[in-house]
Order: sequence, then structure tokens, then C-alpha cells
Amino acid sequence: MGRKRTRTQDIREFDIDTGTARLEPVAGEPNSWVLWVNGVPSSPVTIGEPTRLDFEYLDWMSRILEVQLGTDHPRMVHIGAAACALPRWAAARYPQARQTAVDIDAKLLTLVREWFDLPRAPRLALRPGDGAAEIATFAPGSLDVVVRDAFAGDTTPPALADDAFFSACARALKPTGVYLANIADRPPHDALRSEVLRMRSRFTHVALAADPGQIRGRRWGNVVALATMEEPDLIAIAKALRRGPAQAAVLTGGDLDRYCGAN
Repeated sequence: MGRKRTRTQDIREFDIDTGTARLEPVAGEPNSWVLWVNGVPSSPVTIGEPTRLDFEYLDWMSRILEVQLGTDHPRMVHIGAAACALPRWAAARYPQARQTAVDIDAKLLTLVREWFDLPRAPRLALRPGDGAAEIATFAPGSLDVVVRDAFAGDTTPPALADDAFFSACARALKPTGVYLANIADRPPHDALRSEVLRMRSRFTHVALAADPGQIRGRRWGNVVALATMEEPDLIAIAKALRRGPAQAAVLTGGDLDRYCGAN
């Protein structure tokens, strides 16, 4: 028997500052929801199961962090909060973590705090604001992780992908810090390539994790970018990504040069 379909009458919509949020229950799973923001699926949440990450790019991010994080009490900032799927995972995986989730939509932050089983501050602070401005308020060298997962519709806002933003992220991160970004771009991936080149001007090491079909331009989807100052353990990351439910390949070095058209 096929999976049950979500009934239209079970879907709930709410006005938020930037437009509309929609809560869509996962059919047959009373505690599972997908949050849509302005028509785009944003976050999967299963109440009581914070380590469950149903979107493939979130699973990839979690696997990268488990390899790269060198501390059990990371200081993490998330630019783009939505329903805080990854912060929930991090709070469960690293109980001593301190996290700040920033979102441009203050009303959305209020709603997700009411709806979902989010850790309370200071374990997880929700901060309304423009991520491009807020990242610059963190002290230099104070963060272990910066995650950018913010969209206007299905496009990354330009202010969250320019030289000033990457400079601010690099400045706020510790030398051992990790920058992760969720990038969605359609073939021929001009925006993705441009963003990678800008990251490379601010970070020493950059890699992509993606379904191989995405890189070849055969499908549209999410790509995870990893940027660091210290060399990441790409062998361990590649192994971790192959163990996931949706396997990803790692693109780096000369392969990434050729992909981006860099000399």
C-alpha cells in the first residue's frame, strides 16, 4: 500500500511578517510536520525525535559536523532559523552546545517557539534580525559553527552570499571553525559557482557535498558547502556521507576548480 496522502483540511496556514507559513502534517505520523515558508518546504520536525532529519541536506550537514566538530560544547550560529531542525539536532547531539538562531521573520520565530519542542535560551536563543547584519555582532574568533540556511522564496538573498558576509563569517569563526551553507540553484548552477568562488576568497578550504546528479546538472536540489580555515578531514566526511540514507559525494580540489571554471 502506498503512503497516505495528507488531507487538505489538516494543513494549517498562518500569516507571518514575510508572508505565509504553512504547517503540513506528515501522513500517518501524528507528531511529524513540514514547515513551508512562502511556498517553499523549509523544515521537517518530528516532536520528541530531535535527531531525525528528513531532508537530505540536513542529514549531510549533521554528518559533516560530527566529523569536524572538535568540541562537545560548540558555540553555533544559524542564519535562517525556520523551525530550527538543525539546532534541535545539535542540542540533542551536543547537550552543552550554545546556539543562536537568527531569522528575518520575528513572527515566525514566535510561532515555532510555541509549536515545537525547542530548547530554551541560553541553549537555543532565537534572535529576529537580518542575518547579514547580525553575524557581524559576534566577537571575532568566538564561534565554532556558522550555518547559513536562509532563503527569500527559493533563492539565497544577495546580502547572505556576498564578500562582506563571508568576511564577517570568517572573522567570527575560530581558526578551527566550520562554515556550512545550504545552496539551492538550478542548472547551469551559475549562482552556486559564483558563491563558491567568493567563499574561496575568504576561506582556505572549500568543498561541496551533493548528489552527483546535481553537480552534473541532471536534477535540481540542495548542495551543502563546507568552508574552513584548517584542512577538513575530507576522507572521513566522504565516508560519513556514504553511510547516510541519501548518499552524497564530496567535490573539492581540482575537481572543484574545474566545476567552478577556476584556473
